[in-house]
Amino acid sequence: MWLKQFKIALVEKNIQEIEELMLDVPKLKNKEEIDSAICLIEEAKSLVVELRDETQASMIQMKKNIDFLKVTQEKAVPSLDVTL
Repeated sequence: MWLKQFKIALVEKNIQEIEELMLDVPKLKNKEEIDSAICLIEEAKSLVVELRDETQASMIQMKKNIDFLKVTQEKAVPSLDVTL
């Protein structure tokens, strides 16, 4: 059951579910289940690294966009409001 839930979480790229499943790893009994769990955990690690890299690239791009918008923004002309 745990392996099936872990596979589904990986396919869905559901990091929160993967984290919850990692906190509650059952004691696996046969070699096939253990090998499957190891492979799934390695896949989860790869997924987390991939998502981290994508997030980092997005943040860098947003920073560049913000910097560009600041440069192209018209300078505000200070005005003196004398009306009371």
